[in-house]
Amino acid sequence: MKAGWQEKAIGDVCEIKPSKGEARALLKPKDLVSFVPMEDLPIGSKDLKLNQQRPLADVVGGYTYFANGDVLLAKITPCFENGKLGIATNLTNGIGFGSSEYLVLRPDSSITSEWLYYYLSRESFRREGASRMAGAVGHKRVPQEFVARYPIPVPPLSEQKRIVAILDEAFEAIEVAKRNAKNSQQSASEIFDSFLAELEAQKVQLGDLVDIRTGKLDANAAIENGAYPFFTCAKEIYAINEFAFDCEAILLAGNNAVGDFNVKHYRGKFNAYQRTYVITVKDGVPLTYRHLYFQLVKNLKTFKAASVGSGTKFLKLPMIRGLPISLPTLSEQLRITGIVDKIAAYTEQLRKVNGDRIDRYIDLRNSILSEAYSGSN
Repeated sequence: MKAGWQEKAIGDVCEIKPSKGEARALLKPKDLVSFVPMEDLPIGSKDLKLNQQRPLADVVGGYTYFANGDVLLAKITPCFENGKLGIATNLTNGIGFGSSEYLVLRPDSSITSEWLYYYLSRESFRREGASRMAGAVGHKRVPQEFVARYPIPVPPLSEQKRIVAILDEAFEAIEVAKRNAKNSQQSASEIFDSFLAELEAQKVQLGDLVDIRTGKLDANAAIENGAYPFFTCAKEIYAINEFAFDCEAILLAGNNAVGDFNVKHYRGKFNAYQRTYVITVKDGVPLTYRHLYFQLVKNLKTFKAASVGSGTKFLKLPMIRGLPISLPTLSEQLRITGIVDKIAAYTEQLRKVNGDRIDRYIDLRNSILSEAYSGSN
């Protein structure tokens, strides 16, 4: 380590999870504070999205407290691995509340919020934290103790500010390049979404067309190299050695940390988590599984808007049963899904090209961060 730098545990240079009593002492119950749900905690940017305000009395009981200058770190999977992290600034009345899945870190006078933010942004920290996660699959969390004990280099404040200024400048240029690549990626997605939006026909409630069950297992029932697919609410498909279903089905995630639900189409033997909805077409109903799959993909934003819960978003069965979906004739369904599958393959190719480009920018960012905290600047 560079001369003049110290190494300390994060818990020795930060207050972790500051007391809500601070907010109660400063504000009245009707005073407004910023409210920051998980979807407003950024990835690759310092600044929180400050889109909501709520009276203190409405949030002080069940949400996580933070104030200007605090660093917010998402502790639940997949938000932690994705790098959801930010610095609280410009909060209403200087105070904010948000997801119960935040770990709040308040730097002392020896380090700056920006120095801590960039340090926690490193891929190596996320990788090690992910390996220490505890809990069921899909609901794993980074232990507070791991973060508290994690070592951080502590150079003089002047050195911290100098390095942060260099990082700010470098990452601003990288973000511009990433945005350009993401815009191209977004254009590819819009081709697919715009076509789905045009697939209109007679509307029928989903519950009249299908049977809906759930799995029976805990998410941590997954095992490595199992014989059958195991569908949880995660985007990844896990494995298991016992099957409970042997059919064609649509699998709809029933919960998610931020409401980004997902849909899968599978035929064969499989098993499912107790919050995963297993949707099968009723006998005699003129509905193809592929058409049903695309109709549910089309309505993922609707599901997100209708989901309930604070720390974790949930879909309730009546929301799914009551969803109106388009039901053209069988021949039209086959024609449409043939076209949509081709468009999906094309847009996936475009996404991959731009995704590879974004990955290179991410690798460059990680390389810069690694060098900055090695003390070689």
